Amino acid sequence: MCGSAKPYKVVTKTLDTVTQRVVKYMKEKGLTLSAAESCTGGLVSASITSVAGASAVYKGGVCSYSEEIKMSVLGVSEETLERSGVYSAETASEMSGGVMALMKTDAAIGITGIAGPGGGSVQKPVGTVYVSVRVKDKEEVADLALYKEYEELDREKVRCLAAQKALEMLLRLLMKSEG
Repeated sequence: MCGSAKPYKVVTKTLDTVTQRVVKYMKEKGLTLSAAESCTGGLVSASITSVAGASAVYKGGVCSYSEEIKMSVLGVSEETLERSGVYSAETASEMSGGVMALMKTDAAIGITGIAGPGGGSVQKPVGTVYVSVRVKDKEEVADLALYKEYEELDREKVRCLAAQKALEMLLRLLMKSEG
């Protein structure tokens, strides 16, 4: 997991910090959370559940690595996958909406992307990650485009950064929703 090698210590510390802030904030506000993860493979769920007291907040997640599970469990439409692709803002949005409805939570995260080392293309290189975060009726979707910001991306770094940035997006949306 994140932090097994020296270059990831900063990412791990930041991931741990933002995760603790998300859990604390949501616990104080009485909000619940769920996650639909693809390229992060459950890393967001693992980060959240590593925080003591997370059971008051976190209802569960779906690790939807295949298109079949994205469609059958999360309700991502076949049309979306054909039109926009599995690595797209539209798919991330349908993933977060699907897991939010499935788990009946106040907030949700959806993540899909290319962790590598293979699978990338000129149009969508390794480090292409789409994140959707929802809090009640508000949603923000982002293309993290990690390849633009970070050099020497490997699979672990993509997964760790995607989890961290998704939780940072959620925290910002939670705080915006309050104000």
